[in-house]
Amino acid sequence: MPGIYIHIPFCRQACHYCNFHFSVSQKRRPEFVQALKKEISLQKDFLKTGNKGKVLLDTLYFGGGTPSLLEISELNEILSELFKFYELSPDTEVTLEANPDDLSAEKLAVLRDTPVNRLSIGIQSFYEADLKYMNRSHNAEQAEKVLHDAKKAGFKNITADLIYGTPGMSDKQWIENIMKLITRDIPHISAYSLTVEKKTALEVFIRKGKAAPVDEEQSARQFEILCEITTKYGYEHYEISNFGKPGFFSRHNLSYWSGVPYLGLGPSAHSYSDGLRRWNVANTCAYIDKLQNGQLPPFEQEHLDKDQQYNEYVMTALRTMWGVEKKLVKNRFGEDYFNRMKQSAGKHLNSGMLEETQSHLKITQKGRFFADGIASDLFI
Repeated sequence: MPGIYIHIPFCRQACHYCNFHFSVSQKRRPEFVQALKKEISLQKDFLKTGNKGKVLLDTLYFGGGTPSLLEISELNEILSELFKFYELSPDTEVTLEANPDDLSAEKLAVLRDTPVNRLSIGIQSFYEADLKYMNRSHNAEQAEKVLHDAKKAGFKNITADLIYGTPGMSDKQWIENIMKLITRDIPHISAYSLTVEKKTALEVFIRKGKAAPVDEEQSARQFEILCEITTKYGYEHYEISNFGKPGFFSRHNLSYWSGVPYLGLGPSAHSYSDGLRRWNVANTCAYIDKLQNGQLPPFEQEHLDKDQQYNEYVMTALRTMWGVEKKLVKNRFGEDYFNRMKQSAGKHLNSGMLEETQSHLKITQKGRFFADGIASDLFI
């Protein structure tokens, strides 16, 4: 079944490391909600495959930006428009990304009465120094409190984000960050190495000597610490950056990695169906203005050729614990692609970065931190 991603492009303040599309001005937020509703209506046929009824969704994901900035009334208004064209089953995964400072106990209680059944909370760190370095909008106390309040409100499916490799974060502090989630029985952890993206505030600060640079050795070491601890406490490392208890893997992400069709709504949102990728303009004002005139926002699109589809499959599959399915490569892409893949994989098999089973080609524990580079070596 397909999914929908909705991009909410507003934030209280700009995190220094972030290169996603967002705005710290919320002046046009009411207009945005109305524009989003219009886009939902105009895109109602994107996921249809001949059936005349409503499309049943497997996943619905509110990302951003900071979707938790929405008032519950705004969220319900968006959902009401969606329900004109789509259906949710009792099993549909409905995720809301959230910052700790947005989720008061009162808001969580009301949110629990909406279809949202999964929270993705951007903790990043429980230490003030890290949060200030990243320019996060919440503090350590709020990070601690939100986990308690979310569980008290009745949310069981919770994932929390952490960032490692932050300059000044000791291994001891990193271990404490991980353990705070584990001891609170948070069933899913997404953890990312701090990266310096071009044109971000962090890149500028480091270049001008106003912020400490990222230490690659620290990042690699803390990644290994993360893998060891989560394995010890029963989490499955099912994707390079994702660790889940059984039954709590992100179905939204699994759909992306499996090539399931999805519709992206909102500025900068991506859509995919049968080799066609489309992405909206990354400009909130341009997005709103077009929809106010009853037109779809500006977008670009591309039809992925066979090489591109193969490369994408290899990239996403190698990042998962299942790896690349050899039979699938042969059947979908052909013997030539399979043989070239095996040839390119040779040096990584010899170095112990990859392992081969009867059915799959997989990243080893040794190669996990280098997964993207290994995948690129296998590209056509």
